[in-house]
Amino acid sequence: MKVYNKNLKQASRDLRNNMTEAEKLLWSKLRGKQILGLQFYRQKPIFNYIVDFYCPAANLVIECDGSQHFTEEGLEADRIRDEALAELGLKVLRFDNGQIVKQLDNVVEQVYRACVKESPLFKGGLCTNLISVIDS
Repeated sequence: MKVYNKNLKQASRDLRNNMTEAEKLLWSKLRGKQILGLQFYRQKPIFNYIVDFYCPAANLVIECDGSQHFTEEGLEADRIRDEALAELGLKVLRFDNGQIVKQLDNVVEQVYRACVKESPLFKGGLCTNLISVIDS
């Protein structure tokens, strides 16, 4: 488990109870181990951040970005955040809310590919046939 900041526990709960429509839509495809049998968590505190979705088995973070992320300040904050998470060995996938709502199948496919490539279960030749099928 990555560094857990217990001071973010209540904020994390509040975010889970007030998910955006895009987050709800993506969560409907991530929950219940629907992607390769991997567990995802929503609004998970990691280090000093609360990430939208986290898959520990694949060291993967998924962020759903609203309009505030596309301001100069938002882009810089996201860059700093992504670097900090990368230092913990996490890969961050970012999707804007419009992508999730309008192109959900494409978003899910990208998440699936990232899980196959990042998960130790699938690295090292254990499931190379899965990767070749995905990339074809």
